[in-house]
Amino acid sequence: MDHRLLAFATSLAITLGGGPALGQRAPLSADSERNQQFAQLARDVEAMERELGIVKRVVALVTPTVVHIEARPLREYRVRSNVQEAGSGVIVRFGVRDFVLTNRHVVKNSSEPYIRIQLADGRVLTPQRILSDPLTDVAVLEVEATDLIPARLGDSDAVEIGEFALAVGSPFGLSQSVTRGIISAKGRYNLDLGDGEVKYQNFLQTDAAINPGNSGGPLINLRGEVIGLNTAIASNSGGNEGIGFSIPINVVMRIARQLVDRGEVRWGFLGVTLDGLFDDKRARAIGLPRLVGARIKEVTPGSPAEWAQLRPDDVVISFAGTRIEDDDHLISLVKLTEVGQSVELVVFRDGAPMRTRVEIAAETGATN
Repeated sequence: MDHRLLAFATSLAITLGGGPALGQRAPLSADSERNQQFAQLARDVEAMERELGIVKRVVALVTPTVVHIEARPLREYRVRSNVQEAGSGVIVRFGVRDFVLTNRHVVKNSSEPYIRIQLADGRVLTPQRILSDPLTDVAVLEVEATDLIPARLGDSDAVEIGEFALAVGSPFGLSQSVTRGIISAKGRYNLDLGDGEVKYQNFLQTDAAINPGNSGGPLINLRGEVIGLNTAIASNSGGNEGIGFSIPINVVMRIARQLVDRGEVRWGFLGVTLDGLFDDKRARAIGLPRLVGARIKEVTPGSPAEWAQLRPDDVVISFAGTRIEDDDHLISLVKLTEVGQSVELVVFRDGAPMRTRVEIAAETGATN
């Protein structure tokens, strides 16, 4: 055998005999394993950063539209408190005029000369006028300035539970703070908001951190659209505990447009008197499996309810696609519905559900 061939065969035998069997990997050292883990981690982080890049872009688009508000109390309110109210707001545009949306409770004890609106670029404005509604806690501040950037508005009716949401505002006076979470629930009502003035409620619930000072700031979806106006937190400590509430932007804009256009709000009217004694026993007696809905006690002559052929003993179990829990729930939804809008009702009558449509009228002193 050629000595070169013998040397190659000997070398090959040593290589194969001294290493792992064909098809097996050589054992990695601890350092090599850690390096591979770091490499995999880097790949996973890159994928996550691509997703977080969307959030960064949303924040960059939204923050120029968010303002910090400081409202000094008027003399008559300083007896109780001399503390300056701080909150947030978001810029919107009606036609060619710019306004700041916020909560009424942020500015209700103050007036135009005592309110400072700080823009994202550092400029400070004083509102020209304040328009507000105590029953929904919505306030509209008219402002005059150049180069204001209005927010893009979304459709809060299309929001679904589980969607990502960002809360932007000034918690504890820290301007342009952003927190994120999801939409935890819709249609929250009967919340105890302190002074008891907010009667008509239909809140979005979020676990995005909302703290004192966030009031009036926007709740944003991942498209950069405003879907709500942050209003309240459920807390025993005064800080965020994972439950925050936001007025749906469709409701806010409905109220705001009316305030701007006519200086007052027209509430929806159905034309029924409801049975406040409707309980589980009565519900089961008429064939409902459990207490749900609002039972009609009387129908107002000439009202939308009469035109829709509703009648006493009907139980309204759905309004515009929302399941009705009780009287207060139906009242809030009717009041917050735009006048002239046609909505579908589902009523429980004679042991079975029945669908009908009704066009909501304007309230003229009647209650429901």
